[in-house]
Order: sequence, then structure tokens, then C-alpha cells
Amino acid sequence: MIDLRSDTVTKPTQEMLDFMIRAEVGDDVFAEDPTVSMFEKKVSEMFGMEAGLFVPSGTMSNQLGVNVLTNPGDEILIDYKGHIFNYETGGAGFLSGVQINPIHGDKGKLSPEDIKNSVRGGFDWEPRTSVLCLENTTNKGGGVCYLKDELDSLKDFADENNLKVHLDGARIWNAIVATGIEASFFGGIADTISVCFSKGLGAPVGSMLISSEENIAKARRFRKMWGGGMRQVGLLAAAADFALDTNFTKLQKDHERAKQLAEAVDGCSNLSIDLNSVETNIVIFDVRNESALEALAKLEEKGIRMVPFGPNTIRATFHYQIMDAELQKVVDSVKELFD
Repeated sequence: MIDLRSDTVTKPTQEMLDFMIRAEVGDDVFAEDPTVSMFEKKVSEMFGMEAGLFVPSGTMSNQLGVNVLTNPGDEILIDYKGHIFNYETGGAGFLSGVQINPIHGDKGKLSPEDIKNSVRGGFDWEPRTSVLCLENTTNKGGGVCYLKDELDSLKDFADENNLKVHLDGARIWNAIVATGIEASFFGGIADTISVCFSKGLGAPVGSMLISSEENIAKARRFRKMWGGGMRQVGLLAAAADFALDTNFTKLQKDHERAKQLAEAVDGCSNLSIDLNSVETNIVIFDVRNESALEALAKLEEKGIRMVPFGPNTIRATFHYQIMDAELQKVVDSVKELFD
């Protein structure tokens, strides 16, 4: 089965497993796991930030980021396609007592023009807007990336309006490869950043919140409160470290293969796609004359899995365990079924 449902479906290689077994471990709730501590330092320094906190998932990392930047009753701004708004079970309201104001941007990205009239808190009856949440790359936006000047203008807007910035960097590694923007640049834009190791990088588990030492100390307490304190978790941090060192450079091939599939989709009479939206490893396209579920059933019969992203919309996501031979089978099947 060729699995393009997500870049989270990869399985550890033997080399990764061997690296995990050799990890030196300790009790991370006591901050005594040397592999975790080393990895937190490594990643936070990459982004030019003071400290990091290894956590089980990107959802926890995002929710911790929101939590340390807000107070109950606050409001956060996010594009209406954002992961925090769509895929985190209402966690911001439940865990931090904040409400989300979803804004219609462009392909999951926001601009100062989009949010210029959305900052509130000038009257007693209004929620206080305190955080601007950005996502890079944008999942529901098709994997598009922010450019430097776009982020600079958003940072200026945030500073002018006394807003903190949280960056959901679940696929920040793809954005770095696609744009050439250095990791340290993002540390100058955001107050908190969530980075994920279990998507394109291929680790089995793990994300990290990076921020100031003060914010990470707060986040560490809430990680424990929310059940995320882990003991000899250096085994998992080692897998993430191996993935970062070994698979980061493979992301460009994922992007190239995604573009090849997108071009094949564009040539099919019963499919439609915005080729300009395919910047990284995600391909989102629409099906004509049938539902997404009907189209997916046909692909499943060919040994290909993708996911529905709307009544007539499908998402395919590339990862390093999809090679050229698998890509060719997908391209041939798509042409056969939908042209």
C-alpha cells in the first residue's frame, strides 16, 4: 500500500532504532535525561531561542505555547484554516480559557491587512486580543510558506498592537528547505514556536516548544499537569535527533515528488488543482463529477491511500518513505482513473 494520507505514517528504520537503543537516559521529570536535555538545547539554539521542552505531540506543544502567552478571557487570532482552530479539539478554550477569532486569510496565511480590524480589548465588554498565531507551512492551505517580508510585517503589526506571536511550526522544516530562510530568523519573529519531529522528519513521536527560559519553565509545569511528563524519554528524543540529522536533507525530494503529482493532477480532465499552492510536500486537489470518498475508494483499489479534505477535496502528503517508483505508480493510477 502506498500511503499518502500524511507524513506521520512513516516507520522507524533499523538505523533509527539502533540509535535509540544506544541513547543515554535518565528521569526527565527530574530534568535528568541527558539525551533530552542535549536535544532541547540543540533545537532551541538552532532557532536562536533560550530553551526548549520536549513533548509527546504537536497539539500539546501548541497548547502550551498558547497557555504561556495568554490569560483566561483573552482572545487569539488565527487563520480559519489553522491547526489550532480545526484539529486540537477546542483545547485553547478548555485548557487556557481563551477564545479563538478565526480570520480569513490566503491559503492559511495572514497579513496585517487581514487582521488590522481584529485586535480587541479597548472596552470592558471585549475580550483582550493577546496572541497572533501563525502556521508555517499551512496544512489546510496546501503546504504554502511565509516569506521573510511577510513575517517581518506581521511581527511589526504584533509589536505595534502589543501582541505576542506563537508559530505553529509542525512543518517548519519543510518551510526552511523550500524558502531557504534560516531557522534563527523564526526565533526573532515568534515568542513561542512549536516544532514537530514526527511529520516529514520521520520520528515516531515528539514535538518541542521553544521559547524563553521563563516561558519554558511555565510550560514545563503545565506539561506535567496535562499528563505529558515523561521519564526515560531520551529513547524518543534520540529518535527525533536522528531524524533531524538524517532526514532533514531529504525533504527537498518530497517537495519535488509532490510537484510531479500536482502536475499530473493538473493534466486530468476530472480533477482540478491550484499549482501555485504546491510549494512543499502537500498536494490538495478537487474532484469533478464525484465525491472525494468515491474517488478515494478507487485509489484504494489501486493500492493508494490519500485523505478527504472536503466533500470534493483530497489531500496527498509526501514523505521520505515514498520513492520514485511509488510516485510513478500514483501518477499512472491518477491518470488512468481521472483523465
